[in-house]
Amino acid sequence: MPELPEVETIRRELDHEVVGRRVKSVDALPGSKRTLRRHKTSKEVVTRLEGAKITGVRRRGKYLLIDFDNGEVMVVHLGMSGQLLYVKATKTPVAKHTKLVVHFTQAGELRFIDPRTFGEVFVTKGDHMGDTVPELAELGFDPLVDVMSWIRFGSLLQQRSGKLKAVLMDQRFVAGIGNLYADEILFAAGLRFDRDAGSLTTEETRRLYRAMLETLNEAVKQRGSSLADEQYKDIFGELGGYQASHAVYGREGKACLRCRGVIIRVRTGGRSTYYCEQCQV
Repeated sequence: MPELPEVETIRRELDHEVVGRRVKSVDALPGSKRTLRRHKTSKEVVTRLEGAKITGVRRRGKYLLIDFDNGEVMVVHLGMSGQLLYVKATKTPVAKHTKLVVHFTQAGELRFIDPRTFGEVFVTKGDHMGDTVPELAELGFDPLVDVMSWIRFGSLLQQRSGKLKAVLMDQRFVAGIGNLYADEILFAAGLRFDRDAGSLTTEETRRLYRAMLETLNEAVKQRGSSLADEQYKDIFGELGGYQASHAVYGREGKACLRCRGVIIRVRTGGRSTYYCEQCQV
C-alpha cells in the first residue's frame, strides 16, 4: 500500500500539473461502483465536478485532497493498488482497471486506476469535511508538515501504550506511516519492533524522531518505493527509486548494512516485519 512518501510524491506532481485546470467532464467507467461507494450514483460525482477549477492539492496522511473553486473537495485514497495517472495526450489508450477519468478543458486527463478496488474516490464539501470524513479528523500529526521538537514527540509517545511498530503505524498517533516505512525507521533508529513504546530512553526517543524525519524525507526525495509488483507509480507512470535504499524491508537473509548480521523476517499482526536481531535493541 502506498504510504506517506508515495502519496506526497503524487501530491507534489499533481500540484505542479493540474492546479489551475478546469474540469470539462468526468467519466465513471464500468466497475467504478466500488470506487465511488460513498455516493449513491456516479452522476453525483460528475455533476459536482464538471466546470469546476482545481485550486490546490493537499495531503492528510495517506489521503489526497484535491480542492476546487466551487468549494468541493475530491478525496482520493489509493488503497492497496490505486494509481493516479496524468495523461497529456488524451488518445493514450485507457488502461485496464481504470475506474474514473477526469477530462480537462485545456486538454489532458487524470485517470484513477485500481485493479484490486480497495481504493476510493469521493467528493465532499470542504467546509463540512470534518463531519463527512471522520477518519481524516482522527488522524494524528503529520511528520512532514507538523513541526515539533523531539521532546514534544517523546511526550506524545509516552502517552501511547503498545509495541513500538504498532504505535508508529497507528494513524491516530502519526499519519501516513505503514508497514514498510515503520521497519525502515526502526532500523535507522536501532530499535526493535516489539519494544514497549513507553520504554524508550531519552536518547532512544531522540534517535527515533530523527530517524523518522530523515527516512521519510529521503524517501520523498527519491519519489517513494516501488516494490516487485510495481503497483506504485507516480502520475506519469514512472516507478519510485527508494526501494534501492531499503535497509531491511524485503531483505530477509541478507547481511545487515550496519553490523553485517542477518536480516530476519517475522510475522506480527498479520504482516511481515524485517529487522536485524543483532543491532536493533
